[in-house]
Amino acid sequence: MVLFLHQESCNGCFCCCYFCADVHTEAVQAALAKYKERKMPMPSKRRSVLTHASVEAYTPPDTSSASEDEGSLQRPGRLASAPLQSRPSVEPWPDPAIQGSSTSSSASSTSSHPGGQPAATPNLPSAPPDVTTGLVQHQHAYCERPQMASVRGVPRGCRGSFSLPVTGVPVNSRVSSKIQQLLNTLKRPKRPPLKEFFVDDFEELLEGELQQPDPNQPKPEGSQMVVLRGEPLAEGSWPPSLLAALQQWGTTQPRAPCLTALDTAGKAVYTLTYGKLWSRSLKLAYTLLNKLTNKNEPLLKPGDRVALVFPNSDPVMFMVAFYGCLLAELVPVPIEVPLTRKDAGSQQVGFLLGSCGVSLALTTDACQKGLPKAQTGEVVTFKGWPPLTWLVIDGKHLTKPPKDWHPAMQDAGPQTAYIEYKTSKEGSTVGVAVSHVSLLAQCQALTQACGYSEGKGWGGSPSILNRLHVVSIPYALMKANPLSWIQKVCVYKAQAALVKSRDMHWSLLAQRGQRDVSLSSLRLLIVADGANPWSISSCDAFLNVFQAKGLRPEVICPCASSPEALTVAIRRPPDLGGPPPRRAVLSMSGLSHGVIRVDKLSVLTVQDVGQVMPGANVCVVKVEGTPHLCKTDEVGEICVDSSATATAYYGLLGITKNVFETVPVTAGGAPVSDRPFTRTGLLGFIGPDDLVFVVGKLDGLMVVGFRRHNADDVVATALAVEPMKFVYRGRIAVFSVTVLHDDRIVLVAEQRPDASEEDSFQWMSRVLQAIDSIHQVGVYCLALVPANTLPKAPLGGIHVSEAKQRFLEGMLHPCNVLMCPHACVTNLPKPRQKQPEVGPASMIVGNLVAGKRIAQASGRELSHLEDSEQARKFLFLPDVLQWRAHTTPEHPLFLLLNAKGTVTSTATCVQLHKKAERVAAALMEKARLSSGAHVALVYPPGVDLIAAFYGCLYCGCVPVTVRPPHPQNLATTLPTVKMIVEVSKSACVLTTQAIMRLLRSKEAAATVDARTWPTILDTDDIPKKKVASIFRPPPPSPDVLAYLDFSVSTTGILAGVKMSHAATSALCRSIKLQCELYPSRQIAICLDPYCGLGFALWCLCSVYSGHQSVLVPPPELETNVSLWLWAVSQYKARVTFCSYSVMEMCARGLGAQTAALRGVNLSCVRTCMVVAEERPRIALTQSFSKLFRDLGLPARAVSTTFGCRVNVAICLQGTAGPDPTTVYVDMRALRHDRVRLVERGSPHSLPLTESGKILPGVKVIIAHTETRGPLGDSHLGEIWVSSPHNATGYYTVYGEEGLHADHFSARLSFGDTQTVWARTGFLGFLRRTELTDASGERHDALYVVGSLDETLELRGMRYHPIDIETSTSVIRAHRSIAECAVFTWTNLLVVVVELDGLEQDALDLVALVTNVVLEEHHLVVGVVVIVDPGVIPINSRGEKQRMHLRDGFLADQLDPIYVAYNM
Repeated sequence: MVLFLHQESCNGCFCCCYFCADVHTEAVQAALAKYKERKMPMPSKRRSVLTHASVEAYTPPDTSSASEDEGSLQRPGRLASAPLQSRPSVEPWPDPAIQGSSTSSSASSTSSHPGGQPAATPNLPSAPPDVTTGLVQHQHAYCERPQMASVRGVPRGCRGSFSLPVTGVPVNSRVSSKIQQLLNTLKRPKRPPLKEFFVDDFEELLEGELQQPDPNQPKPEGSQMVVLRGEPLAEGSWPPSLLAALQQWGTTQPRAPCLTALDTAGKAVYTLTYGKLWSRSLKLAYTLLNKLTNKNEPLLKPGDRVALVFPNSDPVMFMVAFYGCLLAELVPVPIEVPLTRKDAGSQQVGFLLGSCGVSLALTTDACQKGLPKAQTGEVVTFKGWPPLTWLVIDGKHLTKPPKDWHPAMQDAGPQTAYIEYKTSKEGSTVGVAVSHVSLLAQCQALTQACGYSEGKGWGGSPSILNRLHVVSIPYALMKANPLSWIQKVCVYKAQAALVKSRDMHWSLLAQRGQRDVSLSSLRLLIVADGANPWSISSCDAFLNVFQAKGLRPEVICPCASSPEALTVAIRRPPDLGGPPPRRAVLSMSGLSHGVIRVDKLSVLTVQDVGQVMPGANVCVVKVEGTPHLCKTDEVGEICVDSSATATAYYGLLGITKNVFETVPVTAGGAPVSDRPFTRTGLLGFIGPDDLVFVVGKLDGLMVVGFRRHNADDVVATALAVEPMKFVYRGRIAVFSVTVLHDDRIVLVAEQRPDASEEDSFQWMSRVLQAIDSIHQVGVYCLALVPANTLPKAPLGGIHVSEAKQRFLEGMLHPCNVLMCPHACVTNLPKPRQKQPEVGPASMIVGNLVAGKRIAQASGRELSHLEDSEQARKFLFLPDVLQWRAHTTPEHPLFLLLNAKGTVTSTATCVQLHKKAERVAAALMEKARLSSGAHVALVYPPGVDLIAAFYGCLYCGCVPVTVRPPHPQNLATTLPTVKMIVEVSKSACVLTTQAIMRLLRSKEAAATVDARTWPTILDTDDIPKKKVASIFRPPPPSPDVLAYLDFSVSTTGILAGVKMSHAATSALCRSIKLQCELYPSRQIAICLDPYCGLGFALWCLCSVYSGHQSVLVPPPELETNVSLWLWAVSQYKARVTFCSYSVMEMCARGLGAQTAALRGVNLSCVRTCMVVAEERPRIALTQSFSKLFRDLGLPARAVSTTFGCRVNVAICLQGTAGPDPTTVYVDMRALRHDRVRLVERGSPHSLPLTESGKILPGVKVIIAHTETRGPLGDSHLGEIWVSSPHNATGYYTVYGEEGLHADHFSARLSFGDTQTVWARTGFLGFLRRTELTDASGERHDALYVVGSLDETLELRGMRYHPIDIETSTSVIRAHRSIAECAVFTWTNLLVVVVELDGLEQDALDLVALVTNVVLEEHHLVVGVVVIVDPGVIPINSRGEKQRMHLRDGFLADQLDPIYVAYNM
């Protein structure tokens, strides 16, 4: 009699339970004692995320999750297993000094950090030092927030109430204190010495990053092992095949019991006799071969594969189906019952069925009814599965064969008998084919090894060979009554039992109060997972308790098996000649280097799994490379040469050869045998008395920096850290993911619903410390998921490969995440060390020698028009407007549209002139302003703004255009208005009645005191008056100030520049020539009219050139997104201008409905220019062109412009000249301030397109950022510009002379040192192309790379935030990431991502973002912040305000969904 517990099929998923030897628990506790309480910053989480669901809504994990401590099985405290004085035969090895069981060692461990002391926390300064290229931080709200008027971090002055703290962050900010904690934690990084200098080439990069082995690591010192030969198979009267044995017992002993099945109550529901098994298998074989047809052809032929789909609670039907297939010469492929269409691993199983050509599935009536059905009533087609015919094999569905029909009974041969599926750690599923001869040999070997005789013995196929009676305990019964198997041993007086460690552990938890239990009948207690290193504690504890109930110590027989080699080794009882059992106390550190050493600090105690199987030869070979034999003290992969192993991976010849036909060789390269060996996938060594020891599985192996760690060992260490309180014991998965050329360890556990956030985080921190100390390896990511959410393997284990897949795809949905990239990633390239700079003279000489020209380019020459009368008229814009009002009074200049597309106001030349006169009269009479006074214009986009602007010029005042405050967001927008008014020294505010009421409202008074405003005039109802004369500056001075242009830069700095009358008219002249603007032209403008080129196009150019401007205010697009495109089509505009935010709005809002834009025809457009002060966004412009191609938009129409504070229009595509060119540069070289051109599609290639053509009269040169010497063609440097329309300087309160000289009056340090240049603050390069421009010269293209102020200096390299945020990086890491922004704080990289999805998915993004930034940019992310859509502030040009975002984050104003502080 044998008791057979239903085990999980050996399909490559890791075992669901782990049992810690107490010695290991003690080692972990000792290791944790070494760590003082180290304060790690706990993640911040929004409450709605904190409570995924209420605690009441949680069900504990389905007990199929194999948690040993739940429900009725729960018991307080840890199970104590006292030293086993009663096992004198157990000899510890290799250290005879350590006696007794695994509990007898008091292990301890030292911290991997010297001294284990946390560094003293320094007093938190008012703010940590900033590393973002020296910018001064300020408090901001979201939109353009109040800022000082200054640029690039120069201290700025401002009047009393506006002096902001330089830090920009409250000292007691919760975020800053957490970042300080993080910095203190990171002060003890465990890093090996870094590699050599970083180089660009990919191959060298790989070499540079891969670590070199530690020269001091332990090496094997023993002699080379010899092949271990098992006892020969006994010659005897074996039947010629397993089927012959079945026929013999079925006909001669038909009433002998074969298999007893129990229900969930423990009652015997059916006993299958050998006679019944034989007759029912015959019926099934006959039905399969003769009654299934397809178009009058037999459906099945001998050798075809058939799926067996049976629940584990129905072993009787499974046995009938299995032997029925063998009798019909078909190949059964047993698989689990699919419960849903999305079972873990189900798709891979379907792929296996398809590759095996399975078209028929056998099942039972009850099981078939439980399968998911389609609407037709048929069983659904599971994802990835081939179409299957389902055959129910209950008796009534089978046909009895005629008496003269006999199956073809052949002797066991090499044909495949059955296929067992196995899932690798990568998740791929393979079919392991076992031949008839292997099956018979396996049964014979087990019969001999276990000393079976007829009627007494084990389960499975050997039971048929030896006519055994098997009692099958279903898994559901074990869950309901963990003692059921012990009770059945007593009832049936079973002589052998096949169990797993889990079954022994469960029975221990439930055995109290049980009497009348006797295990004295047991001759063999076979532990099926005895190869699991942690089964030893279960065996010890079980013996300790049940020895008093008749269990003999020598009865416990651990065994080792694998799908490829079947049973590899089994411990024999002494009466069968087995040696005494042994155990090894091994150093975990030695094991990680693949050698066997003794260590009392971090130990692994393993028991032997017995001797080699009869008829088998065994050796241990190196895991990687050529299969050389290992040395005697070396751990390797166990290989078996036997006729009882599996024969192949079905249909996979390549890996079959590697695994099933391995030829082990000696150190000299000589084969050890003329027969091939099979790799078992088990890692181990051969100990004394030729006993086999297994220390892990190849599938659980994780190689981190040349050291090998086993997943089972890491799980056991985690479980030794107070496991019962916070996580479910049996629901922990450990796997590795490859990030930056190395394996990284990930640990995922199911969290108990009653565990508090803080407790769970504390447990996670302790687990990290324990693993670090015991295994000397860092955990890359530790995640806790809600109960019952990890993918389940059959019979309740964790499907590890599916869990890994979900982790990589961002589908794990954890409720707690702790990433530790700082501690783990030790193979980053060495930080760049800047070499002593080459002088500017040497650089020029070098370029000359290399045949490279100096990178200098210019637009078309402007003819000297100043001599003619016409030019003098056009020198001052007020004169131009007056002239146009007299010569062409009714010529329309402006036309303003609202959201409905109706014209709300127009202005002809004379109308604009008269409105301007009225404004000028009001300024002089009501406000009593004299010439030179500054006037703030606070208007919505419209004609009133333009009239007020010219009114100011008419009376000699200096206008300052200011965006009006937002009525719904006064608290953040009004201070900016007030600050610009203050800083610009405006003596008067011109505005509309509505805005004036808003400025004086109670709501506004809460933010800005209404009494502090200067004179406010509304221009809605001013009387019609003429001015006596229009102001003209004294004759020789066109450099008199015309207007002030204020703008908040993306770095959060408010900078006002001065524009003279000469610069203003020169700017208009350049744009007129470039875009060919004449009075007969119409252009459409969808831009904000408050600063930069947007202001110039809106207010200046029409008056200068006489063309008609169709004005589309961008806010109107929020109501009608198609307004701009409709206006372009309606007015047949050849030239149109927009911003990136407008383009993005159109692409997102209209992309899916271009067909609905009836009547919109964009074929009239010659050039559509995006006004920007940044690198061109190629992806957006290309997608816009493709989306609206169907509406006639020419493919080459879309281009970009480039301007900045010192010159608002440097490049602009215009209507003539060659199309913009695109080049691809190496992103890694760019980090080193080098330009390396590569082919499209190259690794790390970054597309850059030129920012339009250089405007007429503009000269550009590329200068070195530090030496200020000129650079050569295609060299990266700062763009310097010289032009008549450069701004004349910054307008600041106290006039920063040094700043003005630095930015507006720069000179080269070598070469042409006379020309005065303005520094743009942007990095870029010039490249001479093969194209020719209008003058016939070769065209010089200017490529803008990014703002110098925005770059991040990290690890000695210069990173552009947009590169980390877009292209292959963060924005594409997960489909739920809508937008992303990065910045640095105290040398930590902070990544903020907007989540466009469910809040419970937020934590999935943490690991994905960290991974992608590591892989693509070799940067470790310090903090990941997940926020709602729309939180990242964007200015009117569509540029991210990263510094505003940074200040909002540090001041704890973002209301983030989750903030993860990476260790």
